[in-house]
This record gives sequence, structure tokens and C-alpha cells, in this order.
Amino acid sequence: MKILMNFLKNNFIIAIFALLVATASCSFTNNTVDPGDKEKEQLLVNLISHVLKRNHFSPADLTDEFSKDIFDIYITDLDPGKRYFLESDFKEFQAYEYLIDDQIRDSKVELFNLTYERLLKRQEESEKIFAELIEKPFDFTVQESINTDYEKIPYSKNKKELKNHWRKILKLSALATYYDKIEEQKEQLEEETKNRSEKTNAFNTDQKSQPQKEKKSLEELEKETRAEIKKSMLESFDNNDDVERLDYFSLFVNAITSHFDPHTNYFPPQNKDSFDISMSGKLEGIGARLQKKMDYISVIEIISGGPASLSEDIEVGDKILKVAQENDTMATSIVGMRISDAVELIKGPKGSKVMLTLKKVDGSIEEITLIRDIVQLEETFAKSVIGEDEAFKFGFIDLPKFYFDMEDPTGRASGSDIAQEINRLKTEGMDGLIIDLRNNGGGSLREVVEMAGLFVDKGPVVQIALKDKRTRTLRDSDSGEILWKGPLVIMVNEFSASASEILAAALQDYDRAVIIGSKQTFGKGTVQNFEDLNQWVRNNEYGDLGAVKLTTQKFYRINGGSTQLEGVKSDVVTPGRFSYIEVGERDEEFPLPYDEIPKAEYDKFPGYANLAESINRAQKRVDTNPSFRLIDENAKWLSNQRDDNELPLSLTAYKERLDRLEKETEKFETLSDYKNSLNFDILAYEKTLIKTDSALGDKREAWIKNLKKDIYVAEAVNVLKDLRMNNIQNDNKTKWSVKN
Repeated sequence: MKILMNFLKNNFIIAIFALLVATASCSFTNNTVDPGDKEKEQLLVNLISHVLKRNHFSPADLTDEFSKDIFDIYITDLDPGKRYFLESDFKEFQAYEYLIDDQIRDSKVELFNLTYERLLKRQEESEKIFAELIEKPFDFTVQESINTDYEKIPYSKNKKELKNHWRKILKLSALATYYDKIEEQKEQLEEETKNRSEKTNAFNTDQKSQPQKEKKSLEELEKETRAEIKKSMLESFDNNDDVERLDYFSLFVNAITSHFDPHTNYFPPQNKDSFDISMSGKLEGIGARLQKKMDYISVIEIISGGPASLSEDIEVGDKILKVAQENDTMATSIVGMRISDAVELIKGPKGSKVMLTLKKVDGSIEEITLIRDIVQLEETFAKSVIGEDEAFKFGFIDLPKFYFDMEDPTGRASGSDIAQEINRLKTEGMDGLIIDLRNNGGGSLREVVEMAGLFVDKGPVVQIALKDKRTRTLRDSDSGEILWKGPLVIMVNEFSASASEILAAALQDYDRAVIIGSKQTFGKGTVQNFEDLNQWVRNNEYGDLGAVKLTTQKFYRINGGSTQLEGVKSDVVTPGRFSYIEVGERDEEFPLPYDEIPKAEYDKFPGYANLAESINRAQKRVDTNPSFRLIDENAKWLSNQRDDNELPLSLTAYKERLDRLEKETEKFETLSDYKNSLNFDILAYEKTLIKTDSALGDKREAWIKNLKKDIYVAEAVNVLKDLRMNNIQNDNKTKWSVKN
């Protein structure tokens, strides 16, 4: 039932999620526009177009076709669910359909001004529509449906049609909750009746039992459902007050940059800060994740090892009412404040003090002082466990991204961290190594080169093509001992991209590792760099202008092929959830093309006696494995369901659909019961850490639990065992001698 419910949530709840996201800024505390904002926006358009024309690897031509594409992307992104704009609005916007290219040249933003002001107006109207609709009971007996393929439905012709569209959206979001309430009450009453019956039989008495819980009427359950929907929407409206004009302007600018390629984007100052934190895996602050709910900012997670964790004075669920710095005479209330502004007050440099006024979970008010520190975001970094299968020991390293610290050259970096994990695993006596790059979207090019050098002799790792068509080769120049010469498997999927693809491709071209996973990886063969826009303006009076992340290079495998669009083809192909769904660079709107350059000179790894034989055996195991066959069948079924966009809005039709889907998916239920026969253990150094950090222990326990249910890891271990049998020299002293 778990697989079915996940699917149903993806089908029904996605519409609810789209509703909440698309209601951005339904109410604003201040709709006035500073004239300086418009001047800043004109400057940004001028700057960004100049930087892209000058430095982008393949600048787009500003033509009428370009303008039409930008118009379509922007208007769709602004109102993806067609919940605000009317048909008349869209026709008015169309006056600019073929003028955006001309406006960019003239540094004008007339389309943005028009759409932004119209959006504010329509959003205020839509909030009133919501307030009216949510007070009326939903009639779940009416046989009607909603088309959730919003891109293909027309705009509402008038406010009456728009109101009906909103009614259906709200009804859809309520239907699943209403059905669940009915089923939960039914199950509770049945359980209560069963318990009463068992109790009566056990005591064989005529005593009156406790009165049975009163059954709620359908009307009462519907009212409860509406109350929950109303609360969620009001919280969403409140949070969306935080969305500012610059956020919407970024949407407009990124519609322009996306035409150059999918990875060229404008980053406002706060977005750039968030990107830096995600890449470095560290921040300076108190070590707590916050969330705004209505007017209050609450703690939703305490980060292990941070000041909040060590103080034990703050806990999940606490509300932060006021913030004061160590030299402040008065604290600043953050109740109702935009969450990003509140975060700016709370975070600060290492060693500085911050005073917080908390409303504790028990309702008491307490003031605490924390000393800020550098907080490591543990989920960013590589982690490893030692595994065992019938006396065969293997190391398993999960690498979420190719991280590095852009501000601190001595900070944590994925290349050195992986080397450290390998040394730890060697100490534990591993016979083979698996590196998991599934869902790894990339990161630092420098770290890829360093990491490849841990497994291959000095030589080329990746080739780079510059804008002027010149090429250069990045090489592992370390002449020291290779850190690991034993069996190596790299795990990938459709979301392994960029730096992940460089590492997988290099180790595949060297015949150094077996790549196991999806038919091909994401297919991002481009390199991006940040361009600080502030450096282009003298005497800037508009504040921080942000940055542009733009594509400046393409990278190529050492065999001359590009990973652009094509990705890395797995040696051993395993079916997965997205096997028949279009995901990847090739499915983006304006990707750069695939091409090839001459191959580099390199020596292949001679350490496997018969690599092809190991790969063929693995593919036969996968193809004949009943669980993998079932995964493939499930992937086909999920792909077919994506076209089912007409969803019922009556309770009977909803239940019929559920029953049908449940019957269709019964055979897939065994997938959730799968467990492999592998044993995993935490490394010795982490066992010591866990003694004083129970949260880390909980995370590792949850990770190992997932690994025990991972059929892909089990096959990766089988491949390792085959490679070990085919390894020419198991003493880990293999020499490189075979020429490519």
C-alpha cells in the first residue's frame, strides 16, 4: 500500500503543492514601488545582457524568436496554475511578445512592470475569492473533474470562470483529506468494536462497557477538512508576504538567461549566499534551522555540533520572539518579520554573541545567550560505512556533492575528505570500494580532478573547451602512490550530473571502475562560473547587485566525447523509478548541443583480467533478477500514469480510482519488503563521536536501515566480488603499462 499511497500523493498532492507555491505574494503589506527599484532593474538588465554577450560560452542572438521564447517561459512561470491572470490580461501582455529583445537592448523592463502590477492586483482578488469559497461546504457528490495539466488549459475568460477554477483547485486539495478522515474514522470504530467484543468475551460479564465513541457525520468531517485547508492556505499567504519585487524580477531575468542555456542564472545577493553555504557545507551562526509559520519563526531542527546543540537551552519547537546583539541596549522583535531578514539578525561571525528571547514549547518565556560558531552541515559531506557479505568486506562512501569552500582554501573539500574516508576503510580491511554518486548534482571541477587521482596514475582527467574554441586538459599530476588500486564500483542515476559525470566518465575511460545505474546520467557537460555584477559598476548607489552564474566552458571526456545531453552510459544498466520518464539535460528547453573533440593520450588501467566478463555477468544477473524486473514494470506503470491529468472531484469517483490503482499496484507491494543480506557497521571513529552526539547516531542508524533495503547496493557488491576475482594483482601494487 505504501507504493500506491506515494503515487497517489504525487498525483493529487502535487496539485495542492502547486497551489501553495503559485499563491506567492497573495497579500502584500506594501505594494508601493520605489522609483529606485525600477532604475536598479534597468541597470541589471543592461549589466546581465552585457556580461552574457561578452562571457557566455555560446551567446544567444536577440531575435524575435528569442523574444517569443522568453515571453512564453516568463508568463508561464509567473502564473503556472492559471490562478490569477484572465484571458484579457494575457492578450494585453502579448503586445510585448516580440519586443523583449528590443527592450533588452534599450535596458527597458516594461513587460515586467506591467505583469508585476497586474499580478499584485489579481492576487489580492484571488485571496478574496479564496476567503469566500472556503466558507462554503464542498459537495463531494457532484460528478465533476479537474484537468491538472495547467499549461494546456486556457486562461479564464472572466472572474466567474476564475472563481470556479479556484473552487475546483480547493476541492481537489480537500478531497484526499476528506476521504482519509472517513476511512480513519471507519477503522477506529471497527477497532473499538473489536476491542469491546474481545473484552466482553474475556470477562464473560454483562457489565456495561464504556460508551462507544460517537461517530462524526460526513458534514462534520467535511467541516474539519475545510478548517485544515483554510489554516494551511492562511499560513501560505502569510509566508508569501515575504516575497519581494526583486524575487519576481529574478523570475523575469532568469527567463532571459535560461535561453542561453539551462544553467545560466541570475542570483540575487541572498540566493548567492545560500549557494555558497550549500557548496561549502558551513555557515557562521547558532546551528538551528528555522521556519516561519504565521507570524512566528520557530526552530525546526538543531544541527549537531553547533552552538544551539551544545547549549541545550534551545530545542525544536521553540519560537524566537526577539534578537539582540551583544552591544545592543534593546532587542529587536522578529514576530512578523520576513524570515530571511530574521536569519540575517540571528547569524553572525564566529565568536560573537547573540541574545534570543524564546517562547518555549511549554509556553514559558526565556532569554538565552549563544556564542556563534562555524556550523558544519553534516549532510553536505561524504560519509562511509564498512560492509560485509560472506567474509567479503567492502567500503561504501556516499558523496552528496563535490563540495569545497570558496572563501577558505584550507576548508573542507570533497577530494581530501574522500581520501580520508578511503584510508579509514582500508584500516577496516576493505576488499572493494563503492562510491555512491546517485543524485549528486556536481560541484567543483578541481575536486573531481583531485578525486580521480586517488584511483588512477598521473594523466588526463577531463578536457575543457573554452569560448574561443581552444581546449586544455586538466590532469592528475600527483606522482605519488595511488590511494586505492583495488576493485571499484561507481553508482549513478539519472540525477548524477556535471562533476559526477566527469568522475564516472574518467574512471570508465580508464577501465578503472564499473559504472552501475541508470541507462545514462543527467547529461550536463558544461562548466559555470560566477560573475559578480558589482565589479562592473562604479559608485554603485543601488546596493548589492548580486551575481550571474553563467556557462563559460564545455567539458569533454578524455576519449573525446562530450557528456552534454548524452551523459555517461552505465556499464551495468539497472531499471529505476525514472527509467521511462523524461529527465535530464536533453529534456530542458535550450540545452547546448552535443559534440566531440580529439581524444587525449592516456594509459588504461590493466588491473582487471577480464573486465568485460564481469560486466556481462552483472548485466545477466540484473536482467534475470525478479525484483529488478518488477522495478522495471513499476517504472513503466508510473510513466503511463503521468498522462492521467483529468482527476475526479467526487468521493465515489475518487474511491473508484483508488480501488483501481490499488488493484493495479498490488504486484508492486513486495518491492517495499525487499531486504538484502548485507551487514553494515559504522566506522570506529564515528562510534566514538556518537557517544556524545546521539543525533549523529540516529542519522547513521537511519542510513544503514536504508542501505539494508537497497537492491542496487547489493548488486554493486556482487560486481565488486567479480572484479576481485578478476583482479590481476590483489596485493594492491598493480602497475600501469597498457597503452590506449
